[in-house]
Amino acid sequence: MKTSLADDQQGRTGNWFGVAAYTFWGILPLYWKLLNAVPALEVLLHRILWSFVFICIAVTVMGSWKKVLQAASNRKRLIMIFSCGFLVSLNWYIYIYAVNSDQVIEASMGYFINPLVVVLLSVTVFKEKLGRWQLAAIILAAFGVLTMAFQYGRIPWIALLLAATFATYGLLKKIVSIDPVAGLVLETLVVMPLALFFIIRLEMAGAGFFLGNPGSSSLFLIGTGIVTLIPLLFYAEGIQKTTFSMMGFLQYIAPSINLLLGILVFQEYFSLPYFISFCFIWAGLAIFTLANTGFLKEKIQVQVGK
Repeated sequence: MKTSLADDQQGRTGNWFGVAAYTFWGILPLYWKLLNAVPALEVLLHRILWSFVFICIAVTVMGSWKKVLQAASNRKRLIMIFSCGFLVSLNWYIYIYAVNSDQVIEASMGYFINPLVVVLLSVTVFKEKLGRWQLAAIILAAFGVLTMAFQYGRIPWIALLLAATFATYGLLKKIVSIDPVAGLVLETLVVMPLALFFIIRLEMAGAGFFLGNPGSSSLFLIGTGIVTLIPLLFYAEGIQKTTFSMMGFLQYIAPSINLLLGILVFQEYFSLPYFISFCFIWAGLAIFTLANTGFLKEKIQVQVGK
């Protein structure tokens, strides 16, 4: 019984870490607006570089370098950690490409699809069981996502790639199961040299924004490491303490906040089809949350993906 209570407490802690991570990601567009003048690819390069710098500082302060070395000593685990680094960087690049090619709506759809991909992975890889209310919630959310996809009349490749890369990133984080901070050091280490190389090339060619336009924007570029690191740390903690499917469904928090920012702050047009889709997704989220907090009693367990 004590073990069960401890597991419940750990699960609730993981849920709060998940909420914190996705809320932070939701409000992150406010920060990117401060860097409108900087090319998106250069923002990405600095984001990788400064994330590595600040996580190294955090590891030094916490005295956790021993954990980093232990994590790096396992070759099989190291390959998976490096894969996480490439996956999250690829996810960032696809999103930047979508923004630069005026396909932001399709990119946002990707982050609505992502939780469904996470749930699919959770029941196929981890054999997690879904109750009838949870299954009903997923069906409602899927219907909302399909309503959005129907508006395109084609396969939304950008959305699918964004969903697949981040869901797979979460899957590998769950499987590796190492100290979150140590994992992030190695994830950023594998892509940092490439980012640093291109930053130096830009600056030597006189095309770089960091030294060519010193001032507040340079400070904001350094800050990309901090605003990237904080939610990743929350996410890394959450994915270890709660179920994979719950972390997947909490993903809806970020695009929901993005949507509110778009309507209320950035004054973007919110179409009727998008509103209908959003209603289905929020209904699913409400049911899923109530089921996982015990307000909706589960009498039937449904095993999916055998």
